[in-house]
Order: sequence, then structure tokens, then C-alpha cells
Amino acid sequence: MGGLLLLWLLLTGLGATSARAQETAPDSAAAVEVAPDWPEDSLGRRSPRGTVQGFIRAISEENYDKAALYLNLDSTLQQDQQGATLAHALQRLLDQGGEIFPYALLSDTYGGQEDDNLGPNLERVGTATINGESIDLILEKTESPEGGPIWLFSSQTVQRIPPVIEQASKPIADRVMPDIVVEKKWEGVPIGHWLAVLLIAVFAYALAWCLIRLVVFLLRTTWPRAREEHTANLIRAFTLPIQLYLAVWIFVVSNQWAGISIIVRQRFSQLTVIVGMVAALLLLWRLIDVMTHFIERRLTRRGNMAGLSAVLFLRRGAKIAVIAFGVIGFLGALGFDITTGLAALGIGGIALALGAQKTVENFVGSVTLIADQPIRVGDYCKVGDTSGTVEAIGMRSTRIRTNDRTVVTIPNGDFSSQRIENFAHRDRIWFHPTFGVRYDTSPDQIRYLLVELRSILYAHPKIDPESARVRFVGIGTSSLNLEVFSYVMTSDFNEFLEIQEDLLLRMMDVIEASGTGFAYPSQTLFLGRDQGRSEERTQTAEEQVKKWRAADDLPLPRFSPERIQSLRGTIPYPPEQS
Repeated sequence: MGGLLLLWLLLTGLGATSARAQETAPDSAAAVEVAPDWPEDSLGRRSPRGTVQGFIRAISEENYDKAALYLNLDSTLQQDQQGATLAHALQRLLDQGGEIFPYALLSDTYGGQEDDNLGPNLERVGTATINGESIDLILEKTESPEGGPIWLFSSQTVQRIPPVIEQASKPIADRVMPDIVVEKKWEGVPIGHWLAVLLIAVFAYALAWCLIRLVVFLLRTTWPRAREEHTANLIRAFTLPIQLYLAVWIFVVSNQWAGISIIVRQRFSQLTVIVGMVAALLLLWRLIDVMTHFIERRLTRRGNMAGLSAVLFLRRGAKIAVIAFGVIGFLGALGFDITTGLAALGIGGIALALGAQKTVENFVGSVTLIADQPIRVGDYCKVGDTSGTVEAIGMRSTRIRTNDRTVVTIPNGDFSSQRIENFAHRDRIWFHPTFGVRYDTSPDQIRYLLVELRSILYAHPKIDPESARVRFVGIGTSSLNLEVFSYVMTSDFNEFLEIQEDLLLRMMDVIEASGTGFAYPSQTLFLGRDQGRSEERTQTAEEQVKKWRAADDLPLPRFSPERIQSLRGTIPYPPEQS
């Protein structure tokens, strides 16, 4: 149970270290203000971490009278002078399967942890087993005679420690090691325990490696999706981090099972936390690579180069964040005070944000362009007064190739805030010329033109018949105006120009056949040589209108659906010999 608890602490070590540093920054500042009023405690008991470190140091020196000073003894125990006995007994409990949390996870502030649901004056620092029952090792904050807080193993914890602890048999490490390395001690611990820890570390890593390889082999054998590229990359990303976590767990549990001294285990506790942090950071690093590579492949298949550049930028940013948090976590695990560094980073971040306001604005603009996708690379668009083809959408700016073949670079912050007209998203193109005919055109000639021009639109296979119309819209200063309105069913502008050319030529033929002509925006001076309008063609057009009237077949003001249907597709396009 203790090993599982320590593994959980390792898994959350990075987040706990960073979060605790941020949460306790104000407390640390307050402590700095009042600390000069307190005399320095020579035993380092001002914080939970200092108390645990001092106790471990005292028992490693086999100075149990000094170790007793870290216990909150009541008056009876003090009079009986049982403090040294109880300190030794606590060491025996810890050696026989007990544990103390790694130093990096213990509070190093005067107030201790305030979010552990134990109250402001209590701190849980480990576990031990007494007569088959697991108990918590609790520190309590007391007031020293000189003033200031002192953290001691609580009186409740001390009262539950039996003065005499019998050891049924030697620890496994003592039994398997040669007597020469068991009898000789270093820092109060047999040398064999130090050697055993190194052997257990190698064994734990080798066993974790074998177990993980076996699980991966079974996954690939029994799960078909495990052989797919994306799933295989995901499994590969988890392999090494989980292997490291498993090795740490095996290492911790094996040390307890082998009876390794608590002194040795605490020396290696920081290493286990650091390995846990490395595994967590490595997992984040690999997941960033796997997910971004998956997104990159999808964006590449879709040709979304703007999104691809954004993914690459975000991947670099995420990795920089992982490195930053890793450095903060490592410094905290090694015992450095990182609150000052976090405060400096906060001030530096504010200064950087103020200095890089335009850069941030352009980055937000690029994210907006990528998310909304009003344009893509290769689209022809108009942004403000600039028209052209989008060549690149970067993280800072967008480049547009104009019709003059120049390149205009627009910052994304300005680009995203302007009115963007994208011509590439058109499903059809508007055909809307206005013909101005001569003033001397007769009403029947106008009717003839309206019918024949509409017939061209209805008959043309590339014109949307629902939108097609030709209307006599007004009398201008020098012309009678006929407005054509229709949509050409194409999104290719080059094809539209071809169709427009064909329509204009056909309509010019109709206007010429009507006997009238285009008006010029100027006064006309009639001379004797001016033939004026063609009387013959005028008569022909008027005769045709009379025939339509006689047959009650004049399609004005609108064509009947049957006539529109009969005209559909009767114009050959492209025209022959064109």
C-alpha cells in the first residue's frame, strides 16, 4: 500500500511541486517578513521538510538523543528519558516496511501544507505498520520557547510507537549479502544496503523493460489496430514513460520488501521523484509529437498549408512549455526555492506581453484565419484595396500576389480585421452587361430585343435559367438602356470569360439584326450621308413583333415556362468554327 502511495506521489510530483510553489508564494513572502523576529532553530525544525531531514540525519549518526528532539514527548516520557528509545523504535518501524514521503513532496514553509485536510497545524509525512495496522506519521506545529513555529512528530504518533520492537528475522538484504558488507557501516547503515539499492535499481528497470515489451507484443498480436501507424505511434509514445514509472514502483516496493534502511531509501527518494518527473515530461513530449504528426498528415492531404504552419508553431510552443515546467519541477525537487523564479517569470511575462503586443495580435489574427478559414493558399481574394492570389499564410503575416505580379505582405492582425472578399468560393459568376441603344429605336424594336436577348439566355446551356432576365430599365441621357442579368454556371473565371465572349457576340448580332445600334455618349450630328437607322431591318423587326401579337405569342413581360423549356439547350456551345 505504501509503495502504491509513493507511486501516486511520483505521478503527481511535477504538478504538485509547481502548484505548491505558486500557492505558497504569498506565505513565503510573509514568512520572510517575520522570520527575523525568530531565532534560528539549530535543529532545522522550522518546516516539515527540515524536521524529517533532521531526524533522518540524527539516526544516520546513531545519535538517538538528538533524534528524540524531533519527537513531541509528553512530560512522562521526558521524565522517564524514553525519547532516545522511542526515536530508535521509530527508525525500526520505518526500516521494517514503513516509509516517509520524498523530501521534494514535503512542505518547506513555516505554515506547512494548508490544503491537505489535516488542519493548519498538522502535516502527514509517511506511514508505518504496527501489529499489522497501518498508521500515519503526523507532524504537528508547536511553539518554541524562543518563539516561532517548531514542527515535531505529533504526540499521538509518538504514543502509538511501542518502546521495544522485536525483529523476527534479519532483512532479506542482510541475509543474502556477505557478512563483510553487512558488518561494515557507512552513515549508520550496512554497506550491503547501499549495494543492494543499486542492484535493485538494475533489477527493477530490467523487469519493467521485460513486462512492457511483453505487453506491447501481446497488443500487436491480439489487437489488429495496434499495427496501424497512428495507434503504433501512440503505443510507442507510452512505452518508455510507463516503463520508467513501473521501474520506479518496482524499485520502491522492492526496497521495502528487502528491508533496506529508511536512511538509504530517503537518500534515493529525490532520485525517484526526478525519474517520475522525467517520465511525465517524456510522455507529454512524445504525445505532442504523435498528435501533431497525425494532424500534419491530415492537413497535408487537404493541402491546408496555413494550418500546417500553425501546428508546427504550436508544437514548438508546447515543447518550450514542457521544458520550462520541467526545469521548475527539477529545481523544486532538488530543494531550491522556486517561488522567486516564478515571480520573476511572471514579471518578465508581463513585460514581454507589453513589448510584444503587436506580435501577439498577429498571432491571434493568424489563429483566427486558420480557425475560420475565410481564405486559403491559392484563393483569389480582395482584402481592403488589395486584390490578388494568396501565396502564403504565416504566423505573422499573409502574402498576396497581385495582378501586377507584386507581393503585398499584410500583418495577420490587420488582415483578420478587414473586409475579406474571396472569389474562389463562388459557385457561379454574375453576367450583367447593360446595353445602351440609340434614341431613335422604336418601341417594337425594344420588344424585339427583349425577346431575342432573353431567348439567348434561356437557350444557352451555361446560363442558369432561374436567374436569367433582360429588362428595359430606363432612358438615359444618350441611350435607351437594356439590363441583362444572369449567372453563368461555372466557377472558373477563364471559362466565364469564354462564355461571356460568346454571349456578347450573339447579343451584338441580335442588336444589329433589330435594325438599331449602340448609342454613343455624345450628340449625334446628322449629315446627308448618314443613313440613320435601317428601314428594311426596322420593318422586319416590327413585322416579327406584329406576328407575335397576331398569334398571341408575344412573350412579354415574361416568358412562359413551356417556352423557356423549349428553348433550353438549343444554342450550340461552344459555337461551331469559333
